[in-house]
Amino acid sequence: MNDTNKTGGLLRPATRTAGALLLLPALLSLSACVVAYAPAREVPMADGSVVVAPAPPAPLVETVTVAPFPGMVWVGGYWGWNSGRYVWVSGGWHHPPRAGAVWVGGGWARRPAGGHVWVSGRWR
Repeated sequence: MNDTNKTGGLLRPATRTAGALLLLPALLSLSACVVAYAPAREVPMADGSVVVAPAPPAPLVETVTVAPFPGMVWVGGYWGWNSGRYVWVSGGWHHPPRAGAVWVGGGWARRPAGGHVWVSGRWR
């Protein structure tokens, strides 16, 4: 296939070379665009938990709707930890495992040695 200009004529090799030379700095400048940030410190523990250095953000306010079925319990959302950052996990309606069970929400506990560790919620 031949290279043509807007008028339908063939481009000379010098024109193609000049175009490539103009494009080269632009491509090289793109390779230098690196977004760097200070990653959060996380330390894996022997029990499978992870200690995270930054405190979690304030909980988001969720709209609690009417339960879709009688007996369901609202389990609120929380800040989870994934891929080096906090991510919001939305709350939802759940069936309790037994009659009279109460949901005790989880949360991030501050450790005396520093950092925060996730304490899972549970049915009581």
